[in-house]
Amino acid sequence: MVTVEAWSFGFVLLWFSTLSYYYPVHAADDTNSSLGASFIFGDSLVDAGNNNYLSTLSRANIPPNGIDFKASGGNPTGRYTNGRTIGDIVGEELGIPNYAVPYLAPNSTGRAILYGVNRLGLDIQIDFFNNTRKQFDALLGASKAKDYISKRSIFSITIGANDFLNNYLLPVLSIGARISQSPDAFIDDMISHFRNQLTRLYQLDARKFVVGNVGPIGCIPYQKTINQLNENECVDLANKLAIQYNGRLKDLLTEMNGKLPGSVFVHANVYDLVLELITNYKQYGFTSASKACCGNGGQFAGIIPCGPTSSMCDDRDKHVFWDPYHPSEAANLIIARQLLNGNTKVISPVNLKQLRNL
Repeated sequence: MVTVEAWSFGFVLLWFSTLSYYYPVHAADDTNSSLGASFIFGDSLVDAGNNNYLSTLSRANIPPNGIDFKASGGNPTGRYTNGRTIGDIVGEELGIPNYAVPYLAPNSTGRAILYGVNRLGLDIQIDFFNNTRKQFDALLGASKAKDYISKRSIFSITIGANDFLNNYLLPVLSIGARISQSPDAFIDDMISHFRNQLTRLYQLDARKFVVGNVGPIGCIPYQKTINQLNENECVDLANKLAIQYNGRLKDLLTEMNGKLPGSVFVHANVYDLVLELITNYKQYGFTSASKACCGNGGQFAGIIPCGPTSSMCDDRDKHVFWDPYHPSEAANLIIARQLLNGNTKVISPVNLKQLRNL
């Protein structure tokens, strides 16, 4: 799901926050199990279907989205990809038996929340988690609920991409933002706000955090199309902004690890993971890292989001991008496994399997 600001602009802002990867909130039926819930905070990359319940042009509950999602029989669920999200794959690999329930779905109450809930824009998401946190107390009792949240649950958060795409990089509307605020000042505000948001989650007993940085947003089909680039080019300004923000984000996570006792903030280097996939796509079995498999408009089918009237490639597992903004299931699978098992170059100080066992 995207941030609140992004929804107000409509379909253009559906970007995939680099792997700003968030995995779906799940939990085991047996609350004595070592597995807890996985709470996902972020954008459309990990939306499990909240867009189904929002008044917005940004919708993925229409075909052919979900065409390869076996759990739904190939029917759309609100996931912005042809199959599983990175969160779905991570949950499966960690041994979690069920997929996330969107926070806005009617069944996201009662014991269903023990499997996790997938939610909206970050400030509102934290407000909603505050409500969910109280439900955990009611379901498990205060002491057991605190243990379940703090010791056995993982909080996955990726923000930042939409802030750039909706401000500095959005055609026409971005001009005012660029004039009124420098990139340094804009990123200062982002980091300051994010520090407060992470602290709020800590105060609600979150302890295990996975934070993805901003991916190479200048390389998505939408950006390449509107800027009329060649196949092997990316938008330089977009990627420079991402790199600048990512440096500040890494410093922030180091700071938070030092000042919040008992917390573990894991840095997921989504930028390098995704750029590697785009740069060396042939080595990973892909035939295209520029063109959207499902979409319309321009050289890379990067203007109009995926829907019933879109053109769609036959070899969906050979495209890095499913639509103008989001990776295919095949790309999600590669990224998710790196986050699960990778070394400290891609995820540090521990990977997701190691974090689960802490």
